[in-house]
Amino acid sequence: MAIRNLRFEDDEILRKKAREVEVIDERIRELAYDMMDTMHKFDGVGLAAPQVGVLKRVIVIDLYEKDTQYIIINPKIISEKGEQCVDEGCLSFPNKFGKVKRPKEVVVTGLDLDGKKIKIKAKDLLAQALSHEIDHLNGIVFTTKVEEGTLETITPTEREERKKNRGN
Repeated sequence: MAIRNLRFEDDEILRKKAREVEVIDERIRELAYDMMDTMHKFDGVGLAAPQVGVLKRVIVIDLYEKDTQYIIINPKIISEKGEQCVDEGCLSFPNKFGKVKRPKEVVVTGLDLDGKKIKIKAKDLLAQALSHEIDHLNGIVFTTKVEEGTLETITPTEREERKKNRGN
């Protein structure tokens, strides 16, 4: 597969609503696999099609543990439960991080690459990632949800140092 070019914070496409996928064909499969490769190249946990310049409702997620790789077409959150305040970043906003309130648990429906209906019950990091990527499909970027005063720009090295110092 191929690495796609990422779109960054001032690109208008990130604030547009993605269209439903009508037919899951070879082009959509190629897009999904390219998105997974692109996400892995940049050490991301999730990626939405608008982040690679495609206004289609496709997301990919990988928590880098066994059986935690997801490709979801036309994902929709059908229920949310609880709340978690999480430190969040985004491949389209390099080196920017802030605190965001996300649901603690979500149930998401959608389609797999074969067009079969899927339902994912998620909590914690997976719930956060699904919420973040589905927001992208709706033209919502994480910086609009960051708690006031928590958005900062830090280098990856500074971020790792902070994690070590906090014991995370």
